Amino acid sequence: MTMQTNGQAIVFTDGACLGNPGPGGYAAVVNIAGKEQIIVGRDPSTTNNKMEMLAAIKALEAVPHSLSIIIHSDSQYVIKGATQWLRGWKAKGWRKADGNPVLNQDLWMQLDGLISNRKVTWQWVKGHAGHEQNERVDGLANAEAQKAAETLRQVGRAK
Repeated sequence: MTMQTNGQAIVFTDGACLGNPGPGGYAAVVNIAGKEQIIVGRDPSTTNNKMEMLAAIKALEAVPHSLSIIIHSDSQYVIKGATQWLRGWKAKGWRKADGNPVLNQDLWMQLDGLISNRKVTWQWVKGHAGHEQNERVDGLANAEAQKAAETLRQVGRAK
């Protein structure tokens, strides 16, 4: 199955966390002109939402600004944040409707900078529903979370 059209990047992202907070990982698969790039990372102490956001951020950083991008994610938090909530948060000085500060403001600001003046389409994919590419990034993100947990175990044993 080809996932590429001219001038467009097709991206699948996911984040995972063992506990929330806990050790986490993120993954993105970026397809540009039939060439695939896999991006992964981990954090020993994080949240699922942060990992979901980092997957999208790292993917956006990897795609040239000149290309349009379709980002597939199973995170309503990321998709609704980027498409519905972000403008209001900025207008209210990074406060939510209830007046409380926006969580993960640093990451939202980074994401905002990466999507500004760029054609980004957000596509929600139901998680754990057998979608091949979503299952793939889920596996990669969970593997990174496991590596983060193992690093914590090794550090704990070394003390």
